[in-house]
Amino acid sequence: MFSETAIREIGEAALRAGVEPALLLAVAQVESGGRSHVMVRGRAEPVIRFEGHYFDRRVAGSKRAEARAAGLASPEAGGVANPRGQAERWALFEKAARMDRKAACESVSWGLGQVMGAHWSWLGFADVEALVAEARSGTAGQVRLMLRYIEKAGLKEALAARNWARFARGYNGPGYRRNQYDRKLARAYRAYAARETTDAGDLLRIGARGAAAERLQAMLCALGYPVVVDGVFGARTEMALRRFQKEAGLVVDGVAGGATWRALQNALPFRGLLRRLWGRLTGFWTRLRTDN
Repeated sequence: MFSETAIREIGEAALRAGVEPALLLAVAQVESGGRSHVMVRGRAEPVIRFEGHYFDRRVAGSKRAEARAAGLASPEAGGVANPRGQAERWALFEKAARMDRKAACESVSWGLGQVMGAHWSWLGFADVEALVAEARSGTAGQVRLMLRYIEKAGLKEALAARNWARFARGYNGPGYRRNQYDRKLARAYRAYAARETTDAGDLLRIGARGAAAERLQAMLCALGYPVVVDGVFGARTEMALRRFQKEAGLVVDGVAGGATWRALQNALPFRGLLRRLWGRLTGFWTRLRTDN
């Protein structure tokens, strides 16, 4: 799992983009192994993977022959083995860059989302160096790059719907089943969603009952979304929650997960206790009107 700092940074970027944090964390976890950066010669760098078959396509003639002889290029995917350590991978990339920097940068998958440098033009960057600079600008830059790819590839809806197979096919390719990419995403999502629930409250959806549902209703009332505070998460509570999520810029799914609980808590003013009490009174008044 990522460090607490990385989880916070990725989560904040996800919220700004209208994506449930646990979803974006799941993709990043599977792609980067839970590492937001590595230290290379005293500098924090994104995790990378050098693809020798990409490099092979981007150099030609005597340069290609030289690259193949040096173990930097191969016509076959996987023909150039990546070292296990990131420092060694960076050394491999830098060796290729001394031969042809543009080709080398295009032949690397960069950062949390492992976005290929070769996609720079398709993603709207001025050149490959601009994509690399984004990836090397820190966790926030890596997240922006990953989101840019997800949105450009039309995968944001599939991710929000937790359609793991559709997202996996679009992000990892048609052979995603061989490495169980969809299942890895689902497992990572469950782990981060459970963590959010522990950190921020209970994961609630329609049909839930009890004190947590009552707390949710009271908070919604306090923020101007009046519902009956009866501890029963019904259709009216879901409708109010969806309204709040839409206006707060969250994923509108009618489910109170970690991101929604935090947004509710942050939306309450510092006199939150008074607001909660007011919410209970409002709910009581609404219940009387409903009963009558």
